Amino acid sequence: MSRRSGILEFAVLGLLRESPMHGYELRKRLNTSLGVFRAFSYGSLYPCLKTLVGQGWLIEEPGSAPEDALAASLAGRRAKIVYRLTAAGKEHFEELLAHSGPDAWEDEHFGVRFAFFGQTSRDVRMRVLEGRRSRLEERLERMRASLARTRERLDDYTLELQRHGMESVEREVRWLNELIESERTGRDRRPSAGDGSVPTERPASHTQDQSGNAGGLPRDRGSSRPDPSDDTAK
Repeated sequence: MSRRSGILEFAVLGLLRESPMHGYELRKRLNTSLGVFRAFSYGSLYPCLKTLVGQGWLIEEPGSAPEDALAASLAGRRAKIVYRLTAAGKEHFEELLAHSGPDAWEDEHFGVRFAFFGQTSRDVRMRVLEGRRSRLEERLERMRASLARTRERLDDYTLELQRHGMESVEREVRWLNELIESERTGRDRRPSAGDGSVPTERPASHTQDQSGNAGGLPRDRGSSRPDPSDDTAK
């Protein structure tokens, strides 16, 4: 499995863990919620869905009422299909969520992993955030060293482009520092079991995630969803 297809499968499983979806709706969620997949098409998505069905991680279900299915048949169209996560698929996704190795820190993977932090345990969130910060700090050090060596040979526009790139990395490092501090603050405020302490009120930015771990950031999953009426089985 390629790294690109692997992160697509992860994203599909994560979105379907929230609710079953038609393929059209799923593609829209990939595009709007996970911008890294804007270049993906049905030609990429449906083979991925078929693979996940073959692995037993998804099941296909008819997505229309019986009369709608009959109307689709009379009109020469195939009935819509809804994809639903199986118990095995949920277990597999939870295994993927627990992964916090270097792949989770890379540019493309990190954005997708971060989108599912609300379903990720605090310890894994911390490892991914700290790993990402370490990776960017290494990149920033290389960029600074390269700029110091080549500054005199660069024209003004190339120099500005180099500086812009460095500033972008510096901004993300500052953002990661804030996230890591937020996670640590949430952890420190959790009372130990049986210590009789009274929980301290948490900052508004902290929420309870689906795994029962306090901390993290709120995630807006209430966005309007597109009409999947054009979706057909592929």
